[in-house]
Amino acid sequence: MLCICGLTAVGALDDRFDLSVKIRMLVQALISVAMIYFANAELHTLGNLLGFGAIELGLFGGVVTVLAVIGCINAFNMVDGIDGLLGGLSIVTFASIGILLLLAGEQSLSYLCLLLVVCMVPYILLNLGFVGHKRKVFMGDAGSMMIGFTVIWLLIGASQTAGNPMIRPVTALWLIAVPLMDMVAIMVRRVKHGKSPFKPDREHLHHICQRLGFSSLQTLTLICFISSVFAAVGIVGEVLLVPEFVMFYGFIAIFTVYLIFLINYCTVMNYFRRKLNLPEKQFSSN
Repeated sequence: MLCICGLTAVGALDDRFDLSVKIRMLVQALISVAMIYFANAELHTLGNLLGFGAIELGLFGGVVTVLAVIGCINAFNMVDGIDGLLGGLSIVTFASIGILLLLAGEQSLSYLCLLLVVCMVPYILLNLGFVGHKRKVFMGDAGSMMIGFTVIWLLIGASQTAGNPMIRPVTALWLIAVPLMDMVAIMVRRVKHGKSPFKPDREHLHHICQRLGFSSLQTLTLICFISSVFAAVGIVGEVLLVPEFVMFYGFIAIFTVYLIFLINYCTVMNYFRRKLNLPEKQFSSN
């Protein structure tokens, strides 16, 4: 609760004053260290990801944990681009974690996930304007960072249980597949074009869907459906004990296809924008 309060306060300040990336990253790193030191929530093993035996992190566990926390927080923060999307993806993730925890016999933690799902419903109704546009609310960085941190805390706690973990580490990738793949792909594309990986643009998955002609509601439905499919793969793989390396290589294959699609799509769109001499904002909206 102390970590969440601190992170949410910084997120609120960022919403109000637009803090620099360095300050946000520093706070996220400090909260990660606090999580490791005070709650003993740390990544110790990645499981048999490559098929050659379990990957034990040892002394690097703390560093990898900090990177994982920062990555998850920013993945959910960056995906918050259209109304309802962050809330919808959060419901998919929390519901999936809750199902797996329930199957593992952790009813209390499963109930917490259910509580988070139920709390998200009224937010989505307000965010989408179903009760009037005058009553619209937005998640902001305060909400998105809190959600990302809660997700990674639950995933670390469930996958790093000594002896018999509640879920395997590779399953976590499938439960947060859409935010994770979108963030990494976007950052790779930005670096490839000589830009800062944290510089905002309009090349996220939801932007691409809208350029293809989908409305905001259709884009929301489509992306949440894709996320649900990925989460279902993770749940089925966990229940059926599909080898970890099979699930990992499958995830990498899907991510590679998405990365190639994103890079090539953006290249084609920018080519036609230059040929037609259209401003990027105008071209993005047509």
